[in-house]
Amino acid sequence: MKVKYMAMTGIMAAMITIMTAYVCHVPVGMNGGYIHFGDAVIYLAAVLLPKPYAIAAAAIGGGLADLFTAPVWVPATVLIKTLLVLPFETKGVKIITKRNVMSTIIAYFISGFGYYAAEKILFEEGAVFAVTMGQTLIQSLGSAVVFILLGFAMDKAHVKNRFMS
Repeated sequence: MKVKYMAMTGIMAAMITIMTAYVCHVPVGMNGGYIHFGDAVIYLAAVLLPKPYAIAAAAIGGGLADLFTAPVWVPATVLIKTLLVLPFETKGVKIITKRNVMSTIIAYFISGFGYYAAEKILFEEGAVFAVTMGQTLIQSLGSAVVFILLGFAMDKAHVKNRFMS
């Protein structure tokens, strides 16, 4: 099972990198930030993998995406993407549960406050709080929608049951 989890961690990290750095990658602001839907794959990893593996996939995938597109953000991203995994539940046979849907809202606040703080630290000024939270809302809402749509499709196909066996 450990080898299976390690392989899935690598696959998820690669998918997170691609979804973050290249698919629907929209630069915003003056400090190298961008909107993406890679968080949807982080949410899937958080639901499908045990926490340590999901954290590794999120940190590696998000970190690599920033390394390729906006290197100044790598340390902040590794920390923030690690924290995004924590509210999600891996128990049970369903991907889409009330808790996991609510966790996308918690992830919005983790991401928004995290990147706002990082911008303040990195650039000693940062954007207006409302601007950062607005940009994060677009990214988080889009990622939540993608996660929920993929999750429902995967639940219909019983992916989590097959993955666990």
